[in-house]
Amino acid sequence: MTALALSMPDRRRFVGVAIPLGAVVGSMAIGLLLIAVSGKSVPDAAEAFLDGAFGSAFAVGASINRAVALALVGLGFIQAFRANLTNVGGEGQIAVGGIAATALALWSPIAGLPLGLAILVPLLGGTLAGAFWGGIAGFMKVRFGTNEVISTLLLGFVALLMVYWSVQSTALLRQPQNSSATLPESLPIPDATKLPSLTGDPSSPLHVGLLICLLLAVATAIVLQRSTFGVRLRAIGLNELAARRAGMPGAILLVVSLAIAGAFGGLTGAIMLQGEQFYLKAGFSSGYGFDGLVVGLLSRGSTLGVLAGALFFGFLRSGGISMEIMAGVPSALTLVIQGLIVIAVAGSVILVEKLEGGQR
Repeated sequence: MTALALSMPDRRRFVGVAIPLGAVVGSMAIGLLLIAVSGKSVPDAAEAFLDGAFGSAFAVGASINRAVALALVGLGFIQAFRANLTNVGGEGQIAVGGIAATALALWSPIAGLPLGLAILVPLLGGTLAGAFWGGIAGFMKVRFGTNEVISTLLLGFVALLMVYWSVQSTALLRQPQNSSATLPESLPIPDATKLPSLTGDPSSPLHVGLLICLLLAVATAIVLQRSTFGVRLRAIGLNELAARRAGMPGAILLVVSLAIAGAFGGLTGAIMLQGEQFYLKAGFSSGYGFDGLVVGLLSRGSTLGVLAGALFFGFLRSGGISMEIMAGVPSALTLVIQGLIVIAVAGSVILVEKLEGGQR
């Protein structure tokens, strides 16, 4: 059956899948061409990519863990975007969440807490730290009219410097300096504060952060689509002045919306710290905030879109890292290829939206 033989709704679905899929395939083909031009073996690079993304239980678990981080940031983004707010500070919110989770996990009374509280308290602390960081941007917008793109971005830079400061100062979180070779990082967190494995397989790093992410995705979809709060966010996003005249607390909604987006980022930092990394170091967020922003933008406000995009970019990250290590593909070239894929997917989404708009 061809696209011409399909009914109009089926044709739209076909186009909505075919164009992004073609964009991904085309951008990957260009990436392979760039690898060949650089003098590296294309088969070796392709094999390394597949091994790094899907080649073992460890690879799949690590890829899904990366997807969890991206999805949480993306979920926070679409929640704020519903109110016509653009949160670009995910990287900083991850950072403050990681700082708070590390500080609480390393505080000696926490490890002895019963009933899983040793895990939950650092998670909650990271979430609240992120909410506070996002709420600052919301307050600045309401009180001073500061554009949230600027405030969240600059607060992100401040948070990244705070991570660096925390792991450089022995008065804060840096591990004791026993020699000149001691790295600027925190002590490892106690085992009692680490997230449990989801599979029980020692070879797989997959942890219960996946379940947390899925539960929050369902909750986000319900809140945005089925709740009074979601309707009010939509109203504020469409016409803030009209919503205020209708009696909606516009200022509170804006602050709360950015605080919730920040909470998702802070939780992401805590999960990354307690799920895989287990100690704080400068740069531990590794660009997940910015990649999560891309996931949120490409999702078109859909929680399913966030999950799908996060999985795609999570496996893409893992494959790219493996290409660098196993096939010797330069890291700069790997980033270029990933950037090409992002641009291609983003362009295809915009094209699909225009085509759908023209068919209405």
